[in-house]
Amino acid sequence: MDDAAEVLAGAGQITLLAHVDPDADALGSALALGIALRRRGADVEVAFASPERVPESLAPLDVLGLVVAPAAVSAAPEVLVCCDAAEPARLGSLARLLDTAGCTVMLDHHGTNPGFGEIQVLDPTAEATVVLAHRVLVAMDAPLDVDVARCLYAGLVTDTRGFRTAGPDAHRLAAVLVEAGVQPAVLARTLMDEHPFAWFSGLSAALGRAVLEPTGLVHTTIPLDDVRRYRPEEIDSVVDVLRSAQEAEVAAVLKQAGPARFVVSLRSTGAVDVSAAATALGGGGHRAAAGFTREGTEQEVLAAIRAALV
Repeated sequence: MDDAAEVLAGAGQITLLAHVDPDADALGSALALGIALRRRGADVEVAFASPERVPESLAPLDVLGLVVAPAAVSAAPEVLVCCDAAEPARLGSLARLLDTAGCTVMLDHHGTNPGFGEIQVLDPTAEATVVLAHRVLVAMDAPLDVDVARCLYAGLVTDTRGFRTAGPDAHRLAAVLVEAGVQPAVLARTLMDEHPFAWFSGLSAALGRAVLEPTGLVHTTIPLDDVRRYRPEEIDSVVDVLRSAQEAEVAAVLKQAGPARFVVSLRSTGAVDVSAAATALGGGGHRAAAGFTREGTEQEVLAAIRAALV
């Protein structure tokens, strides 16, 4: 932690990366650090390999306009910071910067992370990567203003499912962030509780396709047309609805990414370690939340999930 803080405090140019399809934890970590570093006088840019734009619900966090397109990212950053990426592959095309940066720092909380980067801030016991970002900011003695606090809170509230899985330290951090000016109800509604009315038909269709198997696996598939039609925020919310099935131990949502390619989200009630299944299928994550990408037909991917969960 101290090494990361020392490198960041002394750097003149810093590139911060979130993983592909960034969520509030990944982008919130990168932007919290980025805002603090910019206000210290550093040249800062934040990026992710895909999609082309910041998710609509996360766009308000970028108050300084730090996010740049992947094509505009510095080819050889002085310092590269990778936020919430469980492995280099999660950085997509921007993983190439690991080889060109002057120094690389990795902040992550995934237990499946193999470790990469010269300075590794890796703590699987942390509820979210923003927890680690906050610790780095404290080590840097950086002011915690409302803009930074909002980014940190966004990652904390979403990765703990509205604090359902938060421990005492996470609740204490939340109190610090609220004291810094965060409005929890306003921020949480934007991130977790707002969907366009048009999405209701898409959600209805997704739930109508849901299947509960005798093993306790509940699953549904989002076809490519719907993946393209609706915001990532809507598509990613389906798995949390599925996991609420009382009879289910594991929920799986297969999001079609191509004719024979699926991005799969797995959730567990806690009894099953879905990170082990995801890792066996080429992905990773946490015990209760994980994912992977797989080539094949819908039935082939489902068969692979069943086999990995045995």
